[in-house]
Amino acid sequence: MNSQDITNLLQDNFAPWVLDLGLTVEAVSPEELTTRMPLTDRLARVGGIVSGQALMAMADTTMVLAACAARGGFHPFATTNMDTQFLRPGKGTAILCRAEIIRAGRALTFVRATMSEESSGKSVATATATLFAA
Repeated sequence: MNSQDITNLLQDNFAPWVLDLGLTVEAVSPEELTTRMPLTDRLARVGGIVSGQALMAMADTTMVLAACAARGGFHPFATTNMDTQFLRPGKGTAILCRAEIIRAGRALTFVRATMSEESSGKSVATATATLFAA
């Protein structure tokens, strides 16, 4: 799958509020996928930092897209577990999220994501998830 395939998958299968995050697919392979989320006033909390809810939605969406890329196309996944660690306030113009497949089984896929500021490259948050192939 290429970036356009994943973008189409995102547009066709995700809720409108997820699309409002403005995610773009920056890189894709069967092992990992990277998205970019522009930081806007709508995603900021007090102090102009990106909200934790936006980061978690970005991570979850990116990890599901990575799992779809690993399978070679759209597949409905249910997030059965997600653990997020917030490392520092996210600021700047955009956040990048790199999701990597840890293990893709028949029913369960294990994924890890790292979110970082685009301008500084500093890690903002990390997340791990277990996805169930519904």
